[in-house]
Amino acid sequence: MDILYYAFAGATGIAATLALIAIWAPRPTRIRMAALAVTLLFIPVVYVQMAELLSKPKPMNYEWYKKEVARAVVLGVSLREGQSIYLWLRPEGSVEPRYYVVPWSLKLAEKLEDMIEDAVKRNATVVITNPFMKLRDEDWGTLNVEIVPPILPPRIFNPRDGSI
Repeated sequence: MDILYYAFAGATGIAATLALIAIWAPRPTRIRMAALAVTLLFIPVVYVQMAELLSKPKPMNYEWYKKEVARAVVLGVSLREGQSIYLWLRPEGSVEPRYYVVPWSLKLAEKLEDMIEDAVKRNATVVITNPFMKLRDEDWGTLNVEIVPPILPPRIFNPRDGSI
């Protein structure tokens, strides 16, 4: 959530800079006022769109910031048959879970369903190794999914505590 403020500040700064350039340009006054009005309308639109993006799943191919993550725990899966697979993941070393979408792959959907059913029966965890490697649409079925037995009994995660 913190990055939202920085992105919004950056977008506002860019819009303000463009407005200043338009205002100080040797143009008629009505054009300069129109540039200022467009800037003032642009700022709330950017904020609303950034806030809206927080609830949308991110395509897994677009995850370049965490591409070095070796493993991610699968917290949930939702299948939209024939269109996409939605994954709720907690990347290794991260406290917050992330929401991703991958292109539909029957092989991956079946693999995830089987793994999750098996993990529930064995009281284990489903983990994706190397989750953010670049894959073509037809290669999503080869995603490395494995079941990891619990080392400790399940516990409640407290976000106020820094450990995972």
